[in-house]
Amino acid sequence: EVTATAPAKKALSQDEIVIGAVFPMTGAIATYGQESVNGIKMALEVINKSGDLAKKIRLIVEDNKGEPVDSSNAVRKLINIDNVHAIIGSVASSNTLAGAPIAQQNKVPMLTPASTNAKVTMTGDYISRTCFTDDFQGVVMAKFAHETLKKSKALIIVDNSSDYSKGLAKVFSTEFTKLGGTLLGTTDEFTYTQKDTDFRSLLRKVKRQNPDVIFLPGYYTEVGLMLKQAKQLGMSVPFLGGDGWDSPKLQELAGPEAIKGNYISSHFSPDDQDPTVKSFVDAYTESFKQKPGAMAALGYDGMLVLADALKRAGELNHRNIRDAIAKTAGFKGVTGSITIDAARNATKSAVVLETTPAGMAFKQKVAP
Repeated sequence: EVTATAPAKKALSQDEIVIGAVFPMTGAIATYGQESVNGIKMALEVINKSGDLAKKIRLIVEDNKGEPVDSSNAVRKLINIDNVHAIIGSVASSNTLAGAPIAQQNKVPMLTPASTNAKVTMTGDYISRTCFTDDFQGVVMAKFAHETLKKSKALIIVDNSSDYSKGLAKVFSTEFTKLGGTLLGTTDEFTYTQKDTDFRSLLRKVKRQNPDVIFLPGYYTEVGLMLKQAKQLGMSVPFLGGDGWDSPKLQELAGPEAIKGNYISSHFSPDDQDPTVKSFVDAYTESFKQKPGAMAALGYDGMLVLADALKRAGELNHRNIRDAIAKTAGFKGVTGSITIDAARNATKSAVVLETTPAGMAFKQKVAP
């Protein structure tokens, strides 16, 4: 229906499938975007070569610089100007939460391969994800802290500018206390914001509380510096984090001493001996001269899931594509078997990795 406020929708291209991608290609979390897009392009090569789809996919990448405002502008452009069939993106839940309402309002399917905050898919029925949520990730790390590391006094440091960090902190704190652990202070007592670089006074405050484990659900830029400064202050308590740590830059920022003996939950391990994982890791390493991090694997899987949905959609309109994504079940990806549930979230395993100077070392796989 055409109303005065909504312009008539242009018909989608019949000759090709146009997919928009919104990722931070520059800015503080640029490695996430670069790795995601590397993974997406690798998947596209596989898809376009296979001839499974009658038409070729054309990818349009928009750089959101890791900023929410740029994310909503990018989504608007892809819908109004590029007339995309679907959007893949973004990473960092605050960015995805900024773009999702626009996709929902325009009824354009948007699939995030990597945003874990629970609120993302609650935006509406056109928004889905192919990664697990923080509800799962937070529980995994609380259990790991209490049951595997046998820690009983946890303190949480929160990035106040991040929906991702706040969401994870809340889940960890609930689960850790439920397991019988003690939480020192509250989740809004020890905080920082993105782009901070000096964490010494915060860390001194943390040290005085004498925790035996610290949960730091943040992104690698600040986390790397914080680990380094904690080591300089003589702190030797293990830090735990989530997939936001998973970047090849983390080791570099923290340095070889501070990186040792910390743990994170993530989506896959490049050391996993599963043949699907091995062949992906080999192909990626050959193309990009470094091992893939979680974002590369997630981008790859997200694109393959989207292509699989396009194949099953019949006539390629937004509604059909959305419905096909929602019916994804038992899709074998690099990050595990992917089934989209009724809330449009992926049910799948997580891995716990140990941070070492040589990279992330596989510790254990945790099924949902």
